[in-house]
Amino acid sequence: MPTDPMILLSFINTKLRDDYGSLEELCSALSADKGEIIEKLASVGYSYDRESNSFK
Repeated sequence: MPTDPMILLSFINTKLRDDYGSLEELCSALSADKGEIIEKLASVGYSYDRESNSFK
């Protein structure tokens, strides 16, 4: 999992678009910490939008 927030944003949004129906599904499949992802992306002004299944 990328550590740079902007690279993480691109990685997560690509995975959500191409492979996973929700952030929960992505985190489960990749054994990722959902809270950590949300916090890291919030630090650069992004939040998860369930409707579009992406960080905006």
